[in-house]
Amino acid sequence: MNVDIIGDIHGQHDKLVELLAHLDYREIEGVWRHPTRQAIFVGDLIDRGPKQVATVQLVRAMMEAGSARCILGNHEFNAIAWFTRDPHNPSEFLRPHGKPGNLSQHEAFLREVEGTPEHTEILAWFKTLPLWLELPGLRIVHACWHQASMEVLIPLLGPNRTLTDEVILSGSRRGHPVFEAIEVVCKGPEVTLPDGMSFEDKEGKVRDAVRIAWWKEDCSTYKMAAQGPPSLIDAIPDTPLELEWQAFRYRGPPVVFGHYWFTGTPAVLRPSVACVDYSAAREGHPLVAYRWSGESELRSANFAWVQAT
Repeated sequence: MNVDIIGDIHGQHDKLVELLAHLDYREIEGVWRHPTRQAIFVGDLIDRGPKQVATVQLVRAMMEAGSARCILGNHEFNAIAWFTRDPHNPSEFLRPHGKPGNLSQHEAFLREVEGTPEHTEILAWFKTLPLWLELPGLRIVHACWHQASMEVLIPLLGPNRTLTDEVILSGSRRGHPVFEAIEVVCKGPEVTLPDGMSFEDKEGKVRDAVRIAWWKEDCSTYKMAAQGPPSLIDAIPDTPLELEWQAFRYRGPPVVFGHYWFTGTPAVLRPSVACVDYSAAREGHPLVAYRWSGESELRSANFAWVQAT
């Protein structure tokens, strides 16, 4: 099996077209195709970028033609929750519209679709996307391959690991086991910082928890495990991390994921772990793909991208 795993697009349609052409896909009868390979998108098709609907249409056409697959990202899940009314409080939505940051994060998509039949149609299509893919010799997930979280979700998911109304509802209830599982799989594990520490993220939100670089071999301390800017990591104490994530080690076939806004030259994180999100939503940053052709150990030479201008 030969596949090209493509990172978070976030409405950057033109970058996607450039990358597909670079990968020797060609647009034939309105669909981008490759004679011997298939594209796999890691989710987060929407939000932030200038061409939301065009991006969704391109990916959807490829999927319907069999030249691509796509999994669900946290932005697709958030879009569904934003639109879905709370059945226990119908005047509210599962993703609160008044919470700081929720609108600003989602407004690029809303500008194109809000109030149109296309909005409903796209969200219905999002619900057909699996939360992860497990292929022979390869795993693909949006943020974190964590078997314990997946085991919570599996009995509740629809065919092909898709969302159900129950998962959408419970996955929007902070503190619910399904919420926690969705958070880990689609957004990555976070732990509360010690000693009341907090920091401001890239969108200006003040956070008191930090993402864990779950792919590292050594997550024994907060400093060792933290994923974030050097200025943040430098301030984190080198004290023992909570036991659940201190003990976690990914052991399995190669896994490729997105979500983490890496920068610099794309490279594998470990021989079995690679991220394809290199901040394509930002000006001057490329959309990245990993070209997998069945290898049991991932190689940095298999990344591909078009240098953004």
